[in-house]
Amino acid sequence: MAAEGDVRATRTVATGRAAIPDPRSSRSRVQQGQRTPAEWAPLRTHVPKTRATRRGRTALLVDLAEGGNWKPWTLTDAQVDTLSTKEVAKILDIRPARNRRSNASWELKAKRTVGAVRLGTGDGMVMVRIAPKVAVDRLLYLLAHAQQKRLRWQPDPVDAAVRHELFSAIAHAFTRAAERALRPGLLAGYRGREDTAMMLRGRLRAAAQLRRRPGLALPLEIAYDEHTTDIPENQLLLGAARRLARLPDMPPRLHTGLRQLDALLDGVTAPSPGAPVAAWTPTRLNARYVPALRLAEIVLRGASFEYTDGRPVSVDGLLLNMEKVFEDFLASALGTALERHAGGRSQPHPRTHHLDDRQEHQLLPDLVHRLQGADGGLHPAIVVDAKYQDGTTSSNLYQMLAYCTCFGLSEGHLVSAAGMENEGGIRVPVPGGAIRLYRHVLDLSLPYPELAARIDELAQVIAAARTTVPRARGGPGA
Repeated sequence: MAAEGDVRATRTVATGRAAIPDPRSSRSRVQQGQRTPAEWAPLRTHVPKTRATRRGRTALLVDLAEGGNWKPWTLTDAQVDTLSTKEVAKILDIRPARNRRSNASWELKAKRTVGAVRLGTGDGMVMVRIAPKVAVDRLLYLLAHAQQKRLRWQPDPVDAAVRHELFSAIAHAFTRAAERALRPGLLAGYRGREDTAMMLRGRLRAAAQLRRRPGLALPLEIAYDEHTTDIPENQLLLGAARRLARLPDMPPRLHTGLRQLDALLDGVTAPSPGAPVAAWTPTRLNARYVPALRLAEIVLRGASFEYTDGRPVSVDGLLLNMEKVFEDFLASALGTALERHAGGRSQPHPRTHHLDDRQEHQLLPDLVHRLQGADGGLHPAIVVDAKYQDGTTSSNLYQMLAYCTCFGLSEGHLVSAAGMENEGGIRVPVPGGAIRLYRHVLDLSLPYPELAARIDELAQVIAAARTTVPRARGGPGA
């Protein structure tokens, strides 16, 4: 993204005349070694696409492609302010236009996040839509397999009318799954309640009674279990239905179906916007809810940004981080295949290993597969890292080398979404031997059967490349 000084220095006065550099900037573009004011060509009048919101205001409609090239746009000062925040920097980049022949004064480029989101307020309101590289039905397949591997579900075929619109397709899949889940009736369960009453129900909260009413017999502080439909499973479904219903451009038929789900869940408490997703435990009782709950979690988790310190920020829309989707999919699908071919147990995204003795620098591989050692315990034997990019970089190789050194492994495997493979691997000499770093490619455009077969083939190749003699471990927590 352009530096803040660059952004402020090139904001224009909305007069329809030539762009006027903002005098408030501490550094002019001439000082920065960029284009001089004389080089700015007069801007012709440009009317961008707009979209009316439910509040009666007009939002600029920005359509971008995931990971695409820079695209020119004419923006007002308020819209530039909206798109220059730290939160928006997670999904797109903005810079002054470099093409002097263009009518636009700014250029935008989407990152690895897809979806639709409404940003800003008033005159600075912007509606951003980012289309995924992969087909919508393929993305639903990835999302389905990115969940907990032993609770995998298959997405229904997407209607032709909605298959090209990402969130229309998600809403279609969620509505069908939720309707099937709720057809026998709402799932009910027991929830703990605490109350004050004139009669004993459940058990007496003795400590609370003595603290609040010492010496008084009534009223009573009680705790009891209530049989209710207001349970986490139903709360998740209601929250996802309302979130999808608020998305822009939702087809009327799907919007009606989502509202019908809302009516069926009458009496259930909807989760607060930005609140953590309600926890639930898969059991035989809620088995019919699982497909709908998995989609509901995707919808609700995609309704917020996240700062680097983990603080969530609620947004008016729905976003999916494709890097995270690819990592989750590969860890789940490849982990299952490795268990089938090599035995042992897979650990997707383990957070139990560190690079240093003080445990200040955490190791974050996408998949660690454990096999039984000579002592009968399970030890790291295979490490895999997913890269949602074209090929791998030197920094990716250094990262994998650190994993292999700390786990005491002689092989490491990088799997990218595109690029070239190297069958023999890259040999890295180290004290006491060598480490081989393999690069694999998983083409997400393959049809479902071929994609599943490729995952199975990849598991066999990785299992066959493993050496039986472990190296000395070079770090703690291995």
